[in-house]
Amino acid sequence: METTYKTIIVTFRESIDRLNNIFDTPEIWGVSTLKKWIDCYESTRFTQIGDNTAVITSEYNMEHVVEWLQRYTPIETLQKD
Repeated sequence: METTYKTIIVTFRESIDRLNNIFDTPEIWGVSTLKKWIDCYESTRFTQIGDNTAVITSEYNMEHVVEWLQRYTPIETLQKD
């Protein structure tokens, strides 16, 4: 069985460190960073590659991840493979 992962590269208008402030109440969010939030989606991984840039891969949750990012984070660019 072949597994196909979707990949996006996201550049935010703010640093990822600053975006982590969204999760200032981990007891409510259940996590304390953007990476941990994205990684909570099953089969999804967040890899930071710059101050404002990350590669996100997901087997089947990418549309939900993109929707959440567009709603709650300031995105400069979002490249899909």
